[in-house]
Amino acid sequence: MKTTFAATGDSFTTRRIPADYPGGEELRKFIQSHDVKFNNLEMTYHYEEGYPAAFSGGTWAMADPVILDDIQAMGFNIYNTANNHSGDFSHGGMIATIKNLNKRNMLFAGTGKNLREAAKAVYLDTGNCRVALIAMTADFHDSDMAGAQGPAMGGRPGVNGLRVQTTYHVTEDYFTMLEKLVDETKMNAYNDYGAKLGYVSPTPQGNLSVNGLRFKLAEEVRVEKKPNEKDMERMLNEVREAKRQADYVMVSIHVHDGDNKDFIAPPEFLEIFSHECIDAGADVILGHGPHELRAIEIYKKKPIFYSLGNFIFQTETVERQPADAYINKGFPTDTNVGAYMDARSNHGKRGYGILPPIWFSVIPSWELEDREVREIRLYPITLGMDLPRSRKGLPRLEKSEAVLQHLQKLCNQYGTVIEIEDGVGVIRI
Repeated sequence: MKTTFAATGDSFTTRRIPADYPGGEELRKFIQSHDVKFNNLEMTYHYEEGYPAAFSGGTWAMADPVILDDIQAMGFNIYNTANNHSGDFSHGGMIATIKNLNKRNMLFAGTGKNLREAAKAVYLDTGNCRVALIAMTADFHDSDMAGAQGPAMGGRPGVNGLRVQTTYHVTEDYFTMLEKLVDETKMNAYNDYGAKLGYVSPTPQGNLSVNGLRFKLAEEVRVEKKPNEKDMERMLNEVREAKRQADYVMVSIHVHDGDNKDFIAPPEFLEIFSHECIDAGADVILGHGPHELRAIEIYKKKPIFYSLGNFIFQTETVERQPADAYINKGFPTDTNVGAYMDARSNHGKRGYGILPPIWFSVIPSWELEDREVREIRLYPITLGMDLPRSRKGLPRLEKSEAVLQHLQKLCNQYGTVIEIEDGVGVIRI
């Protein structure tokens, strides 16, 4: 028996999705032709039931919950909700979004009223297969992290977060300079006092903390980024359990960070995370976050999509922004959203609007037979970069060798071969 899958990247939705928009019907039929259809919801859906958070994911993301009906009408049946916008309207906005998702019987993973709910797998039963989804984000403010529940007190609403430990390895001359800087400025005085009282762990020999940044004495200069061990173990436990309970395990991870030298190259910690999840039993890694495509790696015959790019991108037509958005840019608080977006983009001369990779992507489609995937087909989409703000951001299928050639170049670092056949990419495993 066969089960078919399709996966898409970020949906930043701020407007209704007309059933008859150009290319919409063809795309809808394509998505609906699959059994399992994944989408990342990079938006909160509520009627301002939460207060604007002090820190946003870039744009305070809130939309009318009726848009969820439009997304469902496209055919999707399983979703990620853990990303850098999940907490844009604090706990109230997150809980209201969860309520609106549950009201529509939408299966989602990544957020919850406590850490247990945010971290657990959700299960989709098709006619031939039981599929699990576990979701996580590495991009979030500390206050967005879900809290564990205990016997004496409940947990805290939030995301299933993957914290990242960054260590800057530096040679002796740099390390000595940093030690002198810390000593003369006394910038670590409060931390040192906490260590003296026993509230803060002392810094090990050969290590140095500089205003929260971790430095380590080394033979060469390099940046090391690793997943937080506790977060990683929580994730792996969920993957192992899902493998016991499902035929196929999908892991979704939201990551903006790059490898420091090349923003679009997957960071070290994401590679570690993806490999360990597959080692624990995951069958596919569905990455998203940077709003453009990243490479595809085939690891132990399992696909890792380091980023699926954008699927719907309507950031400039968000309906409202809090006063903080305008104050942060030095604008009057009564500024209108359209004028704010004009100023932010310098009237369309900077930002996402002029970056072509933001406005195209692919939808991977694959078939599971006898618990194996032998081929992945990549269908290019365009989001209408050249359309006016009022209409750009909606996807349509487009046979584009240019998009696939762009992805071929990205995949070179992993040796993933993409063949192009009649405007569709093919990966044979």
